[in-house]
Amino acid sequence: MYFQIIKLILWPRRGGEPRVVDFKPGIVNVISGASKTGKSAVVPIIDYCLGSDKCTIPVGVIRENCSWFGVLVDTIEGQKLLARREPGDQQSTGDMVFLEGAVVDVPAEIAEKTTNVDTVKRALNRLSGLTDLEFEPNAEGGYKSRPSFRDLMAFSFQPQNIVANPDVMFFKADTTEHREKLKTIFPYVLGAVTATVLQARFELDRLQRSLRRKETELKTIESANNAWKAEALGWLRQAIELGILTADTQLPKEWPDIVDLLRRIALSNGRSARPNLPGIDVTLVRLADLRTEETEIAGQLSEHRQRLNELRRLVESSEAYGDAMRIQRDRIGLADWLRGLSAEVTDPIVSLGEGGREKVLALCDNLDGLEIRLRTHPTLSNTLDKEIFRLRAAAETTLEQLNAIRAEISDLEKDSEKSQAEASRFDQIERFLGRLQQALHLYDRADQSADLRQEIEGLRTQISLLQQTVSEADIRRKLGNALDRVANFANRMVPRLDAEWPDAPLRLIIEDLTVKVLRGTREDYLWEIGSGANWLAYHVALMLALQRFFLGEPHHAVPSMLVFDQPSQVYFPKRAAEESIELVPWRDQDVAAVRKVFSLLGSEAVSSQGRLQVIVLDHADEDVWGDIEGVELIEEWRDGRALVPTDWLNGDPDSN
Repeated sequence: MYFQIIKLILWPRRGGEPRVVDFKPGIVNVISGASKTGKSAVVPIIDYCLGSDKCTIPVGVIRENCSWFGVLVDTIEGQKLLARREPGDQQSTGDMVFLEGAVVDVPAEIAEKTTNVDTVKRALNRLSGLTDLEFEPNAEGGYKSRPSFRDLMAFSFQPQNIVANPDVMFFKADTTEHREKLKTIFPYVLGAVTATVLQARFELDRLQRSLRRKETELKTIESANNAWKAEALGWLRQAIELGILTADTQLPKEWPDIVDLLRRIALSNGRSARPNLPGIDVTLVRLADLRTEETEIAGQLSEHRQRLNELRRLVESSEAYGDAMRIQRDRIGLADWLRGLSAEVTDPIVSLGEGGREKVLALCDNLDGLEIRLRTHPTLSNTLDKEIFRLRAAAETTLEQLNAIRAEISDLEKDSEKSQAEASRFDQIERFLGRLQQALHLYDRADQSADLRQEIEGLRTQISLLQQTVSEADIRRKLGNALDRVANFANRMVPRLDAEWPDAPLRLIIEDLTVKVLRGTREDYLWEIGSGANWLAYHVALMLALQRFFLGEPHHAVPSMLVFDQPSQVYFPKRAAEESIELVPWRDQDVAAVRKVFSLLGSEAVSSQGRLQVIVLDHADEDVWGDIEGVELIEEWRDGRALVPTDWLNGDPDSN
């Protein structure tokens, strides 16, 4: 993406003209300066104006004296001014000014915001042509979220703590969030995963979900259909048992014949099996009458039995009473014996005293009267026999009637059970026919699922074609080819730098976001290799190789811009840079090594034909890197000149 910085702007907090640093497109722009002049603030300022989540601009002089920060960039759509308010005590602020046009004039002051950072991010995403799709379907945020312009800053910035770092190769890759997201987007920026692939992934996910639904629907239908097929002969046998089919019906063996026979059965209405309901009603009425009559006669029989029992007990009581009377009569049968004794004067009882004989005779008379009464007790058996006979005969007649009624009831109950069975059989037939019709309906539905099967087949065909598009093997192949191209570019650049093993090929390892150097049978990661010179060489070579790759791809999303902060720090310590060059002579080999870096940067900028812009912020001045094609000094911040004007520090806006 053509995206180059034209101006870096700082607006003063206490009024006055803004501080503007001009850059040139298509070349290596160098800002040379001493320590504490603001060089290392340039990368955070640009990053902040391009929508970073946090403001990493150093606190102190810059933050205390600036109210707004801005960059003017040149794009294929024209110039765009992006300015953002200094956040104060906050980590950041969303207040921004966003101006667009063929040529944009830098305003003398900014009073209020015109937009916010989210709007600017969306504009930059659109400008870079990034896809709106997530890297994986149903990914909500996180590492698999859609690529953004902010992610691409990893390929543009090499701040001071990164440019020669053995452990971190890319901007902000020292944090887990940016590190994992960078791993995700690498296949995308290298062209192995394209917008077409992402669209195919989403379409594939949608089709697979639709396929699963339709396969489940078809499976349900087929499962029911197969189960019904297994039970089809059972349906026919049940039809025979219910009398719908005759017992001599030959069951077919072929499935079409079975289905045809079941359809004919389903069309029958079972009327031929309907029982005679009026007959059932007459039987039930007669049965009810008989049960009523049975109750009445059973009551009469019970009454006869009770009366017979009572007469039998009466006779038995009478006989028992007569026996008792006879015993008493026998016991008092003394009158004759006593009269016999009264004739004998010498008998002790007669001679009891005066008048003894008269007393004995009086006793005998009394005993005779009692015996007469005992003899007059009536005998009941003779008078009750007739009644007992009559009741016994009536009871026998009643019992015969009861037995006859019960026999008829038994016969009618058997007939009623048959009638009820017939009615139940009719209900069974109706239920059977209903179930059979429903089963045939389900079978017809399954049989008519040809459209569903055709839809499933069509989905599978589409899925197969899309799987070719999103083939992981194909993506790995394309990614491998892209990494080979990047490695080839970098391997041609390393010999032009001060690397310890200039002929040892390197390879970018995405899983670790670093490079491996291949030396014979050894494969060493960058952090396994010593020397800051090696670390710097591989950083510079890889970043330039990636930019050459991006420029070779049409309509690539990564900005064609590189910013290096302090690339010479591994050769020139701060102490030496802060002293006069006349007092501290540079070592020839260190100067040569630094010139190699600037020479390679200038060569790549020139070969890009104005499409690549490089900004270098360094201690080294033109005596080190001067007279190199494509490299120009933009500003030198020494002798009181710095990023923030000294008159801002004095609070005198008119002294500039």
